[in-house]
Amino acid sequence: MANGEGRAKAQIVTIDVNGESHEVSVRPRHTLVEVLREKVGLTGTKEGCTQGVCGACTVLVDGRPTLACLTLAVECDGKTVRTVEGLAKNGEFSAIQQAFIDQGAVQCGFCTPGMLMSATALLEHNPTPTLPEIKKALEGNLCRCTGYNAIVDAVRQASGQGVKPVMR
Repeated sequence: MANGEGRAKAQIVTIDVNGESHEVSVRPRHTLVEVLREKVGLTGTKEGCTQGVCGACTVLVDGRPTLACLTLAVECDGKTVRTVEGLAKNGEFSAIQQAFIDQGAVQCGFCTPGMLMSATALLEHNPTPTLPEIKKALEGNLCRCTGYNAIVDAVRQASGQGVKPVMR
């Protein structure tokens, strides 16, 4: 169609991101990851595969792990989004962030934000998960460096299951 006829109009959505309200203008096709990175300025959420396969873009929407590359921003109007930037409080790492450091679970770092968010959701729902529960919670997050053992140990450490830090 000529002259932009048929183009979907932008609309204003309000999204609470890490405790801060953001009113942003989005077109219906804009994904949450695009809005977080380009409009809100939070680049911790990674855009990996853009197909919902790798989990690098995982954020928490109303407390649930959500793939931001597959979620339209308009679907998040009025919702609460927590990104990796929202995990630390008052300059202190969260327990899961510290455990990732302690266990050497950060290699190239590309998967780390999504892994941290999936692990956070798990630990908030189930503070002492079993090994199978940890693996199930992380199964949607791929690590290119194959650091899965250290990542699982980090979740176990953060849950207080007696895993000692290896990197301190």
